[in-house]
Amino acid sequence: MFESIRKHSKIVMIVMFLLIIPSFVLVGIDRNYFSSKSAVVARVDGHDITQDDWDNAHRAETDRIRAQSPSIDGKLLDSPRARYATLERLVRDRVMQAAAIKMHLVASDAQLARTLQGIPAIAALKRPDGSLDTEAYRALVGSQGLTPEGFESNVRRELSLSQVMGGVVGSAFAAQEPARIALDALYQRREIQVARFDAKDFAAKVTPTDDELQAYYKGHEAQFRQPEHAEVQYVVLDLDAVRASIAMSDDDLRTYYKENLERLAGKEERRASHILINAPKDSPAADREKAKARAQELLEQVRKAPNTFADVARKNSQDTGSAPSGGDLGFFKRGDMVKPFEEAAFSMKKGDISDVVESDFGYHIIQLNDVKTPKQPTFEEVRAKLETEAKHQQAQRKYAELAEVFSNSVYEQADSLQPVADKLKLKVQTAKDVTRTAAPGAQGPLANARFLEALFSADSVQNKRNTEAVEVAPSTLAAGRIVNYTPAATPPFAEVKARVRDLFVADRAAEMARKEGEAKLAAWKAAPASATGFGPAVVVSRDKPENQPRPVVDAALQANTDTLPAFTGVALGAQGYAVVKVDRLVPRDPTDPAVLRQQQQQVSEAEAQAEALAYYELLKDRFKVQFKVARPTGDGTPATEN
Repeated sequence: MFESIRKHSKIVMIVMFLLIIPSFVLVGIDRNYFSSKSAVVARVDGHDITQDDWDNAHRAETDRIRAQSPSIDGKLLDSPRARYATLERLVRDRVMQAAAIKMHLVASDAQLARTLQGIPAIAALKRPDGSLDTEAYRALVGSQGLTPEGFESNVRRELSLSQVMGGVVGSAFAAQEPARIALDALYQRREIQVARFDAKDFAAKVTPTDDELQAYYKGHEAQFRQPEHAEVQYVVLDLDAVRASIAMSDDDLRTYYKENLERLAGKEERRASHILINAPKDSPAADREKAKARAQELLEQVRKAPNTFADVARKNSQDTGSAPSGGDLGFFKRGDMVKPFEEAAFSMKKGDISDVVESDFGYHIIQLNDVKTPKQPTFEEVRAKLETEAKHQQAQRKYAELAEVFSNSVYEQADSLQPVADKLKLKVQTAKDVTRTAAPGAQGPLANARFLEALFSADSVQNKRNTEAVEVAPSTLAAGRIVNYTPAATPPFAEVKARVRDLFVADRAAEMARKEGEAKLAAWKAAPASATGFGPAVVVSRDKPENQPRPVVDAALQANTDTLPAFTGVALGAQGYAVVKVDRLVPRDPTDPAVLRQQQQQVSEAEAQAEALAYYELLKDRFKVQFKVARPTGDGTPATEN
């Protein structure tokens, strides 16, 4: 049968073509033929944001932050809360886009030009004649992976989005009197005395029985539950590992030295003067011919008397920037001047005067005044630098190749990490007591949530197989495996009895301190004259707590002061309880007018932020924003969905 199919393969192909193609024509080609569908994590104005969108946005945000702060702790960037913050920014961006489209908000060419000119990195690319160095500009935006057109499109888009909130934020203000009242309340000071009822002073009075400890243990088993943990092995492939495997011979380095000698030495610089007769490229042809003729006259004049070049430039050059100094342009490198000017200047010898040179600005006569040739370093002087550079370049090229080998090896030989370690000269590292969440101070892969998730997957836990290769940082792959696994469990009472007793005593002592404090508070409120045992009087405010715990300061400033002294109490958790006695209100310190203006400005900014937030919530409602994933809580676990 197979032989028959092979002999009539063309006929079989035609039949399959006739059967399959019509189905696509009638039904259509679903994107799922080519790619797996990514889960929807949010929706804005009826448009989905997928898990892939979220992952890509977070990867870009992480790369940006790492580029700005290379020493940042990686686990902070990949925590559930950090990832969710990226999703919220992505949703906000989509809301702003939808609003800008519905409101027909666009940025004009003039706005775009002003914004680009206000970017210091771009402003620095201006040549002495005022033109923009287009090649340097292209290189600048190219370093961000963009073309000039793409970069300008992004800037125009950001300008459009900023207009959505611009009207709200720009129109917000805080009137002087409400601002003063708010500031007076914020910076109000109160003289207080504090009586502390510390839990530690009551600990000796707590004498628990075994039955009480057993009951406490049963009622708080979650506190004693030990999370699942594992002993793991892992290997890491990164640029450092690749670089360490590269050996550079002297011949290789000398070749690299010759290829990069010009760069190592620096660019040659030339100093020139010029006489410019203005004739912009869009001028009428007759005007340009007239300007060219004038330039030719001046050229003949300075060639007859080269020493008069500076005087002729001062009297005749139409470059207002250089004419007063005799046309002197100072030193410049290749790329600093427009192309025709540069080609002429770098083809001349010192003292030469050029022919008339035409550019987009008009006609130039150039005199080359000086040539500054950089000193070329010897091979020995730059050998260490060359070796570092060459190894880094080779490592970057080689990493992609080795990354594929790494990924395939950990998958194909899934029972051990040693084969891939031997093949790529990597070190198998070991760690104990690894949990699903990164431990405080964890570094490298053990601080990466995606790696830990792969490590504690069902296949890894049950079968002790290697994880897939996980990208834990830019140009960094890791794979791991569980060697020993201990499931989550609650140890028996006998093993944790000492800890149970400590927690029981701390809880009871804090409760006794609170009850004692509340009793004293009630008594002192009833008979203020009987209030004793307070500490020395201190004047506190929100910005000057005077070493008082924040709950104490907050309670003091929130206390009703219609009658003084006023008493209030505040629980301090495991530390106990405090009774606060407010003796008097202290007027706010006179404020320097400049400081007061700054504070009022801060109130206005806070008002603007509040209005912007309220407007954004309105836009979210208008564009029917839906989050399909839960917001993480403080410990990283999901909470309820928005």
